[in-house]
Amino acid sequence: MKIAIIGAGIGGLSAALALHGHELYIFEKRSTFEPLGTGIGIGSNAMQALDSIGLADWVQEYGHPLALQKFLDTKGRVLKTIDFGEFKRRYGQENITIHRGDLHQVLYDACPKINLTFNKKCISVHQQNNKVHVCFDDGSSDHFDLLIAADGIYSKIRQTIYPHITPKYAGYTCWRGIAKQPAGLKQHTSVEVWGTGKRFGYAPLTNGSFYWFACINARQNDIFYQNLSQREVAYLFSDFPTEVQDLVHSTPDGAFLHHDLYDISPPNSYVDGHIVLLGDAAHATTPNMGQGAGQAIEDAVTLGSLINTYPLDEALEHYNKARVSHTKKVVRVSRQIGKLSQLTSPLLSNGRNVLTPFIPSRLLFWRLKFLFEK
Repeated sequence: MKIAIIGAGIGGLSAALALHGHELYIFEKRSTFEPLGTGIGIGSNAMQALDSIGLADWVQEYGHPLALQKFLDTKGRVLKTIDFGEFKRRYGQENITIHRGDLHQVLYDACPKINLTFNKKCISVHQQNNKVHVCFDDGSSDHFDLLIAADGIYSKIRQTIYPHITPKYAGYTCWRGIAKQPAGLKQHTSVEVWGTGKRFGYAPLTNGSFYWFACINARQNDIFYQNLSQREVAYLFSDFPTEVQDLVHSTPDGAFLHHDLYDISPPNSYVDGHIVLLGDAAHATTPNMGQGAGQAIEDAVTLGSLINTYPLDEALEHYNKARVSHTKKVVRVSRQIGKLSQLTSPLLSNGRNVLTPFIPSRLLFWRLKFLFEK
């Protein structure tokens, strides 16, 4: 089968690996391979998917296993602890952290390059006689039996199929960075500190470094926040534990990023004829569950398995059934977590902090169990 994959990010490369053996063409609008970003979490559910295509051990080499997730208040008091060991015991895979660039590099290195073309931007698609015709910005065009849109949250292809679905601002802006480990931080524990209208999280990576994120409620495209330095961001969180300021201050300029956070309301179908949406193009989510990259990987592995098992139209129908409701729930739950952790009312945020320690750990585990029930 002749298949086009638009986008050579984590989802697109995962799809290429899951569909190995077909006539694949990968098109990337950027001019070169750029493994960018900071740290991300890869849940044990996504590690299961990577294991099914023979990449879990390779990714594990670049990743750092997590044993615990702790939630703190601004005084450093523990509100709740999640034991990630329970996921490993039940599902056989670690929860890990990894530099996004390292994960991207692993996928790129494993992917055949023969039909991977950079500097090739898809500008339009249309379907005729069970073929997908694709036009590119260099004036060229081609047709395919299947088109996989893995072109991200601002997907040109999704906009063509569903013009009413556009990114939604989450209500908070975010800084991210990678810093050397300050004294006293544990190597296998990730932490979130919840304040009022703001929060800070950090987790270990390999080689003694930590990645961190800082979120604060803000207007969309707020120029004030767009221009803050590390020192100024650290000051915004001066009422948080001292390791928060230490992490921000010790972040080099090249590892300090800022952006507003968005998601989309996923469509009711990820399939239109022989066009299929994958990853952020289908269900971009806020990062509150650490599932963005993981769900793209799951999409790719599920799609590859189904296409290799069923006739194409039947495979795409099964893909919809397997992924739409599941990923919609991920988007919904992530939104809910974001609203809870970014509460602006001091009364409500204090109430949240008082009640959180009394939530049974088994209830939190049950709340995330759906990630493994596909």
